[in-house]
Amino acid sequence: MKTNILALSTSFCVAMLTCGIGFAQEVKSKATTTGANSSTSTKDIVDTAVAAGDFKTLATALKAAGLVETLKGKGPFTVFAPTDAAFAKLPKETLADLLKPANKAKLTKILTYHVLPKKELGADLAKMKMTVTVEGSDLQISDKNGKLMVGKAHVGKSDIMCTNGVIHVVDTVLMPE
Repeated sequence: MKTNILALSTSFCVAMLTCGIGFAQEVKSKATTTGANSSTSTKDIVDTAVAAGDFKTLATALKAAGLVETLKGKGPFTVFAPTDAAFAKLPKETLADLLKPANKAKLTKILTYHVLPKKELGADLAKMKMTVTVEGSDLQISDKNGKLMVGKAHVGKSDIMCTNGVIHVVDTVLMPE
């Protein structure tokens, strides 16, 4: 009888331990992939943007400007990443001209206007009125009808965590003045 009770209690403990480990892993997984607007990546900013699929034009522009290695670097960075739809709002000739080697300096100026030299989450940005970009200009931050805005762009999905910073998706290409 004692042997049966001991075997039963041992089996119960093993089962509980196994379930507990599985539950803990599930909770950890959900904690890193959910949130009001956030997600976590094990990739750097460039690889995260490329993997998302909505930033093909941005990836092309970063390559043309020679900024890929910089944004794959240590950071931390905050990137306001314009989607392909945001780039599509630009006149076609403007985008084509920017991607030409002769306009690398102008393209670099525009792209670095989308980058902060520090990691700023959406909640931090919401408390600001202004910040300075890597390009060197001030970038206005505001709230429009409960939506976070940077310059004239609405921030869509925010707090996409990367190994070297954070991405906030924007619906408009920001132009330094």
